[in-house]
Amino acid sequence: MRKAEKVEFIIQKLEELYPETPIPLDHKDSFTLLIAVLLSAQCTDERVNKVTPHLFALADNAEEMKLLQVDEIKAIIRPCGLSPRKSKAIHELSTILSEQYNGEVPPSFQALEKLPGVGHKTASVVMAQAFGIPSFPVDTHIHRLAYRWALTNGKNVEQTEKDCKRLFPKELWNKLHLQIIFFGREYCKARPHDPVACPICSKAGRKSLFN
Repeated sequence: MRKAEKVEFIIQKLEELYPETPIPLDHKDSFTLLIAVLLSAQCTDERVNKVTPHLFALADNAEEMKLLQVDEIKAIIRPCGLSPRKSKAIHELSTILSEQYNGEVPPSFQALEKLPGVGHKTASVVMAQAFGIPSFPVDTHIHRLAYRWALTNGKNVEQTEKDCKRLFPKELWNKLHLQIIFFGREYCKARPHDPVACPICSKAGRKSLFN
């Protein structure tokens, strides 16, 4: 299968399986989404969604969040892991948003990536899901599947992002990245994985998967 045909097949199959792509992290606006995405690092969305209601009951905006003590935040978000680092980042970025951006989350990659605890992937998720700006956030699922489908060499997530952006139409990026995540969780897990039974790998998978 030529790469162009493979890309078209993947798009069609994902659209068939996931015509709707609800955002997995519960939130009400760009600020609560930013906090939820930050908490999701090395943590499941399910666990984040259990923790954030308690946090947002105390503070669901930058002005209120900066008034909390770091230890208060840390105690609530402990189940998400990395709580010392994440709580400090949440407090610091809330202070910055309050003092420099009138409490609003800026719709800018450059501004977002300067915030404590916010890397390129987190910024990409917020830009895509809060502001609708075409982005292609690459998490472990997308990195794994793009390699299995021979869309990238798998060296690093940066290269995977570049390759996905090059291969897929820009207007589909925001939906596709969620569709691929959903597919990775349901059909194309890290282990165990049967490429013959996989709806995409069986037709568009890397040959080495079948050796």
